[in-house]
Amino acid sequence: MTANHPDRNQIHLENVLTALGNPLRLTVVRVLAGGGEHSCGSILQGISKSTLTHHWRVLRDSGVIWQRPYGRENLLSLRREDLDARFPGLLDSLLQAVQNDPVTIETTTKNIAPKTDAS
Repeated sequence: MTANHPDRNQIHLENVLTALGNPLRLTVVRVLAGGGEHSCGSILQGISKSTLTHHWRVLRDSGVIWQRPYGRENLLSLRREDLDARFPGLLDSLLQAVQNDPVTIETTTKNIAPKTDAS
């Protein structure tokens, strides 16, 4: 199965906002906003593989993340350049709002996998 990564001009605001309306997906974006690629299993913990697969698909299909195969896993990265080009300031505003809201911080941090030397 080939991943569906929409072209930049195919990224629609309603799809991005729908994808980011879920606390787990918002957590993923917050982690990926730090830069680089992360393996699928290194971002969230305590979530079933099928649930994670669903969230990766929603984020990928909406144009929020890149997902690429790497060996037996997939690597995820934020499509910051594309999102900033399509919706200037949206990502920064969203991340700032998350950082300043204690309820959102608690919701989005409870499932983040702890950082290890290997991450």
